[in-house]
Amino acid sequence: MTGVPASAAGGSGAKPVRGGKLGTAAVNQASLWNIANILTMVRLLLVPGFVMLLLHNGGYDPVWRSFAWAAFAVAMITDLFDGHLARAYNLVTDFGKIADPIADKAIMGAALVCLSVLGDLPWWITGVILARELGITLMRFWVIRHAVIPASRGGKLKTLAQGTAAGMYVLVLTGPLATLRFWVMMVAVVLTVVTGLDYVRQAVVLRRRSLAAERAAVGRTTEALNEAAGSPGAGVADAGAGAGPAAGASGAPGASGAGASGPAVRVSGGSTPVEPTVGARDGADAER
Repeated sequence: MTGVPASAAGGSGAKPVRGGKLGTAAVNQASLWNIANILTMVRLLLVPGFVMLLLHNGGYDPVWRSFAWAAFAVAMITDLFDGHLARAYNLVTDFGKIADPIADKAIMGAALVCLSVLGDLPWWITGVILARELGITLMRFWVIRHAVIPASRGGKLKTLAQGTAAGMYVLVLTGPLATLRFWVMMVAVVLTVVTGLDYVRQAVVLRRRSLAAERAAVGRTTEALNEAAGSPGAGVADAGAGAGPAAGASGAPGASGAGASGPAVRVSGGSTPVEPTVGARDGADAER
C-alpha cells in the first residue's frame, strides 16, 4: 500500500502463504498499513463514536442505543478478524501487538463504564472486569522479556461472553431478555476471574523457567571460560614459547655433543664458558 516494491521496503517480495507459520523476517517485513492494522485503528476510532451514541439524549433513547449497539458490534467483529488476518497472512507488526489489546480494552472499558454511569450495570462488575484486564495487560509486559503468554481457549470464551453480555446491556431489553443478560454477564465475570488467575499462574511458571534457563546458560559459559583458562594445552604452549630460544640454540648445526652451554674456551690458563650462540657459531666454523 505504500507504493514501494517489497524488495526496496525491506521485504522479500514473495507472496505470504495463507496459514503459514510466522518467522522473524515476516514480522519485520510486514507493512504498517495492512488490513489487520487498519481494522485495529477502525476499532480505536469507534470508541468515541460509540460513547457519543450511547450517551446521546441522556443515554435512555432506544433508537440511539441501537446505533450504539451497532457500533459496538462492528468493533467486536473487527476484534475477531484482525488477529486472524495478521496470523494467516503474516501481517504481524509491533504496532499491531501494542494497539490491538489497547483497542480491545478501550471499547470494552468504555461500554462498561458508560453502562455503570447510566445505572444499568453494577459498578462492582465493571471494577472486577477492568481490574482483571488492566492487571493481565501489565503482567504481559512484565514477562514479555521472558516469554509471550498465548491466548487460551478460556480467554477467548471470556472475550465472547463479555462482548455478548455488554452488547445485551447496551440494548434496551425488558422481561426475560433482561434477566438473561444478567446471567450472561455473571458467566462473563466468572470466566474473567478464572482466566485471570490462570494467566497469573502461566506468567509465574514461564518467568521461573526463563530465569532458570538464563542462570544455566551463564553457568555453562563461566565453566567453559574457566576450563579454557586452566587448560593444560595453554600451559604447554606458554612453556614452549619461553623455551624457544634455548631449544633453537641446542638444535643449531654443529652443536652436537657440545651441550646447551657450548664448549669451554681456555683463556689465560683458565676455562671460561662461552654463550650457547658463540659455541654454536664456533662449531659451524670448525665444520666448514
